[in-house]
Amino acid sequence: MALSRSVRAISYRDAEKAPIGTGGAAVTEDNESPRIGWIGTGVMGSSMCRHLIDGGYRTTVHSRTRAKASDLEAQGAVWAESPAAVAEVSDVTFAIVGFPNDVREVFLDESGVVAGAGSGSVIVDMTTSEPSLAVEIHAAAAARGIGAVDAPVSGGDVGARNATLSIMVGGEPGDVARIEPLLEVLGKTIVHVGGPGAGQHTKMVNQILIASGMIGVSEALLYAKQAGLDMDRVFAAVSGGAAGSWSLSNYGPRILGGDFAPGFYVDHFVKDMGIALREAETLELATPGLALAHQLYVALQAQGGGRNGTQALLLALAELSNIEWTAQS
Repeated sequence: MALSRSVRAISYRDAEKAPIGTGGAAVTEDNESPRIGWIGTGVMGSSMCRHLIDGGYRTTVHSRTRAKASDLEAQGAVWAESPAAVAEVSDVTFAIVGFPNDVREVFLDESGVVAGAGSGSVIVDMTTSEPSLAVEIHAAAAARGIGAVDAPVSGGDVGARNATLSIMVGGEPGDVARIEPLLEVLGKTIVHVGGPGAGQHTKMVNQILIASGMIGVSEALLYAKQAGLDMDRVFAAVSGGAAGSWSLSNYGPRILGGDFAPGFYVDHFVKDMGIALREAETLELATPGLALAHQLYVALQAQGGGRNGTQALLLALAELSNIEWTAQS
């Protein structure tokens, strides 16, 4: 269930540091718009960065493959050769990359964001990563007078394109308040959930909810097909009732149309579930539903579906029942 903006009453608006933004527009202490750094131009990152450029923010970008940033450069972004080089010229530096080892490299290597960022700037990791790594980045940044925020997102490619993402924010209240106007450019639901690492823990809650739900969506649509039902009518009948969900409403039509292109990669979801399983073990928490979903998605990877979208779980389950899935409408 979506959280309303009113929930941001817990976002500590009485923070010691004044927000970068006033009146809805982010500004620095000299009343100029902050310089934005952006690292990572994948399925979601490109759209998110574009919103900031469209908002008039001076933006410097870096990605592992420069060609993936060419559209952003065409819109006015300036290319930098390393994460450190991005941070050196930015008041707020965002990153959204793939895996925890990528996060560690981008933020903590000698040519990383922490090494390049200036005192008083804020760095923001929007990757889904390990809570302990978020705490480590915060500590390294704090030692140099830099604010660090972990702000993973939910909403997939659609949310990134439409700026309707849910953003789960962990960090010091002052740092969060300073970047809030920028987050509002990227998402619809922004909630400060706690201190460093809390954003990542909350994203694990999000992924656990999605994991078992995708099993239900896939099994239900396979059942409807095998029962010989009109798939469009079935979808119309169930999607608006108690069985409705974000995954059914957003991925159901793609599945029916045979569209398994990534809004969020299977490989990345398997990574996320692995983090959640390890965290659950640390918490001495049994999560059998999560474990089952993880194994089914690993099977999908083994079938060659790692670069498909998460809705491709249906294909793995179809293979278990020897069903050939084709576009249904």
